[in-house]
Amino acid sequence: MDVQTTPLPGVLVIEPEVFTDRRGSLFEAYHLARYAEAGIAGPFVQDNVSRSRRGVLRGLHFEVRGRQGKLVSVVDGEVFDVAVDLRRDSATFARWFGTRLSGDNHRQIYVPPGCAHGFCVLSEVADMLYKSTTPFAPEYERGVVWNDPALGIEWPLADPVLSERDAALPSLRELMAP
Repeated sequence: MDVQTTPLPGVLVIEPEVFTDRRGSLFEAYHLARYAEAGIAGPFVQDNVSRSRRGVLRGLHFEVRGRQGKLVSVVDGEVFDVAVDLRRDSATFARWFGTRLSGDNHRQIYVPPGCAHGFCVLSEVADMLYKSTTPFAPEYERGVVWNDPALGIEWPLADPVLSERDAALPSLRELMAP
């Protein structure tokens, strides 16, 4: 596997080695020792599967307690996946990184604790799998609105389908106000 660093510390893009022949393909989606060696700390304690249709945007979500690291991949379809650094002591605070993940490129992104995560669906449907380092605890989940001008995320769509909750998320400035 090839592990690529990004401009955000701890946010990594993983390109697994894919073995393809006339029958199809095979790749290792996770291997504890190899991922730990690459700097992706576990343990992962929960796997989640998400299915969304074209134009859906989910996020930007993060946790205020029991912060999660997330290893995200797409099983089928394509998404634009984004991590935003919300670690106040980080030199890259409020900066973002985005990459395309798909069932064809098999790419993964590791989003470390302290970063917000979101994605938008570019294909008709996208099935995603993400591993989390802590169990989901809805009482600790928070978010930042997807189109916050202070973040300046260059989403590849202009009018996403949002949940009511995601549409009402605060800006980073509102979130950080005392």
